[in-house]
Amino acid sequence: MTTKYHNVYVEDAYTVCGNYENDGPLTKYFDKKYEKDLYFGEKSWEKAEVHLLKEANNNLLKKNKLKEEDIDLLISGDLQNQIAASDYMARDFNIPFVGIFEACATLGEGLLLGSTFVESKMAKKVMVSTSSHNMVAEKQFRNPTEYGTPKPKTATFTATGAVSVLLTNNKSKVKVESATIGKVVDLGVTDVNHMGAVMAPAAGDVIYNHLKDTKRDLSYYDLIVTGDLGVYGKEILRDYMMTKYNLELGSNYDDCGVLLYDREKQPVFAGASGPVSSGLTVFGYIYKEMLKGTFKKVLVVPTGAVFSPTFTFQKESIPSMANAISLEAE
Repeated sequence: MTTKYHNVYVEDAYTVCGNYENDGPLTKYFDKKYEKDLYFGEKSWEKAEVHLLKEANNNLLKKNKLKEEDIDLLISGDLQNQIAASDYMARDFNIPFVGIFEACATLGEGLLLGSTFVESKMAKKVMVSTSSHNMVAEKQFRNPTEYGTPKPKTATFTATGAVSVLLTNNKSKVKVESATIGKVVDLGVTDVNHMGAVMAPAAGDVIYNHLKDTKRDLSYYDLIVTGDLGVYGKEILRDYMMTKYNLELGSNYDDCGVLLYDREKQPVFAGASGPVSSGLTVFGYIYKEMLKGTFKKVLVVPTGAVFSPTFTFQKESIPSMANAISLEAE
């Protein structure tokens, strides 16, 4: 399902990153950077993630000289159980709130929902935010790091940070041109340490349907980026697109999880994961390059493994999700 927007713009964005992201190749693009531990002055990792989300949203408001009453809707989601980081963040903002969850694809869901509210004139200004925290994810989804459990090279490294995006009906340099809602796709993969293989089919499905619905080909975009497939999932997607759809992803395709880190120098396995993997890469690096004119048309495809550890322990396979957001520089 693809929706074309006529009056939705990205007015601004604000990014906050942790120390690993600060040490990566995109560090100069981030608005706020942390260089040391992952607590950020808080007493727990979970509270640290709430801290990041508050910073991103508060600083976006301050940067644009806006007050809470100027925002019609706040949309946010994260990886914590019951999207706790977003809920605890939102209690400190006197703004109508919608909490969402699509795992690492959450940002795409937020952008298309926010854009729909603006396009329908139900809202004039919508803030969309998301976050992830490496240690929160390790604690919740994987064996605690204290166990020292070895990981295979296909594993990904959850990014730490937060992003807040301001969508508006006021014309700006970057427009949300269209969005395609993806489907839940499950090809039977059960390996929790190979999320690239889990999510690549969902990315392929939504990219194909976006192109079909808009009657475009891959060359229409200067850049197509998936959210967090990593180096192995990225190649799986290439093979999948060619095998199933006879579409060859060329040099205009990349993955946010690959771009965020320097795998030669950082111990990040296959690359970044987490909702903020696409958030930091798209609204730190890509968005700012669009403002400069480097990219004119970008298709953003946040990817997520929408699985439950409980179901995984019950020998279920892992479903995945992806949405496609088309951004165009005016």
